[in-house]
Amino acid sequence: MSAFSHPLVERYASREMVELFSPSNRFKTWRLLWIALAEAEKELGLPITDEQIEEMKKNADNLNLERAAELERELKHDVMAHIHAFGEQCPKARPIIHLGATSCFVTDNTDVIIIRNALNIVKKRLVNVISLLKNFALKYQDLPCLGYTHLQVAQPTTVGKRAALWLQDFVEDFKSLEFILENLKFRGVKGTTGTQDSFMKLFNGDEEKVKLLDKMVAEKFGFDKVFIITGQTYTRKQDYLVAQALSGIAQSAHKMATDIRILMSFGELEEPFGEKQVGSSAMPYKRNPMKSERICALSRFVMSLIECFEYTHATQWMERTLDDSAIRRIAIPEMFMGIDAVLILVANVVRGLVVYPKVIEKRLQQELPFIAMEEILMEAVKRGGDRQALHDRIRRYAFEAAKKVKEGEENRLIDMVASDPEFRLTRKEIEGMLDPSRFVGRAPSQVEEFVKEEVEPILKKYGHLIEEVEEVRV
Repeated sequence: MSAFSHPLVERYASREMVELFSPSNRFKTWRLLWIALAEAEKELGLPITDEQIEEMKKNADNLNLERAAELERELKHDVMAHIHAFGEQCPKARPIIHLGATSCFVTDNTDVIIIRNALNIVKKRLVNVISLLKNFALKYQDLPCLGYTHLQVAQPTTVGKRAALWLQDFVEDFKSLEFILENLKFRGVKGTTGTQDSFMKLFNGDEEKVKLLDKMVAEKFGFDKVFIITGQTYTRKQDYLVAQALSGIAQSAHKMATDIRILMSFGELEEPFGEKQVGSSAMPYKRNPMKSERICALSRFVMSLIECFEYTHATQWMERTLDDSAIRRIAIPEMFMGIDAVLILVANVVRGLVVYPKVIEKRLQQELPFIAMEEILMEAVKRGGDRQALHDRIRRYAFEAAKKVKEGEENRLIDMVASDPEFRLTRKEIEGMLDPSRFVGRAPSQVEEFVKEEVEPILKKYGHLIEEVEEVRV
């Protein structure tokens, strides 16, 4: 406890995501890449023996990380340190480990492999969120509630329709994520500045073999797309596009969590609250929106990271500069662990979201007389009233009633209108026009339409990814 420990690792992200970015997984992947390179080079005719490859495979999981760290302190080069450490374990294979390759063969390709696996974890989390929000939206598609524009009372909507707004954002994020995954490219086997010159020399100028080597190694790791053009590194534009997709998810989560925080302050709904959970050390009655606040905090962090990837791509001079290395070691894992934590929180909140229909109805009824004024006006005109004169009268009544409400009195707007003979409407007739469901338009059917056309195809294709919601760790 005397050294800094990362909150994303210790408190927020899943073990699955944390382990994916662990040193052991990274360095094991380096070794798998060296084995795949040797296998492909042997298959294409280079003098590499089965015995050398078997020796490498036997030691692939036998990581001597302490020895590698010791060598790195001497060599000041992480890849060379691991080549030597692996070579010490594989004396027969030592001469052909990393043959023809540059450091980015293992570092960049490993990054792409880990990014792909991390994206698949995010994809699974997102499918679960979409499924949970779909169920919530359908459950409350008919429940009228106050709508808000400018955070001021506006025409009513339904609780389910508002949830469908959140759901739609996540569906758009899913489409972006799916596109990124389908188009993610392997760096491949490109040599020092991306020209594949070292491999051209190894294969005596046989360009077809060099091209095939690139393809074979990529296929061994499940990639059907490989960058044709690279410098020493794959273009950092790919990292930026990944960050952009994750930032989009964070934006959606932040928006949803902010709405929930506001609605909790109105008393209309509540995020799940544990039986023994404490809301405040000083105020025992408090039920603070802790999970939603944490969603906003972590989402803000993920969104802020996109600038790292913008600048990293923009400053990759010529074939590469090394100022991309340190920042990517930090930003890529943090970005994925951050969004992993966000989606776990979102799933927990949606799964346990509590709606209070009576509070929603009470707040709606307080405002409904104002909202219904246009319909009341039209009905009065139908009964022979002068539209312009009635508009002026109802406007004055509305302002007067609103003033009284702000002073703590009851809303008397309906009484004012009903007692005015110019409107030719009884109180009973006016009250009959105040059914909230008359003011939500197509909100319920819009939810059904959206779920059918946009959500169900995703869940039908990826329903196998739906699983029990991972619990929030703290």
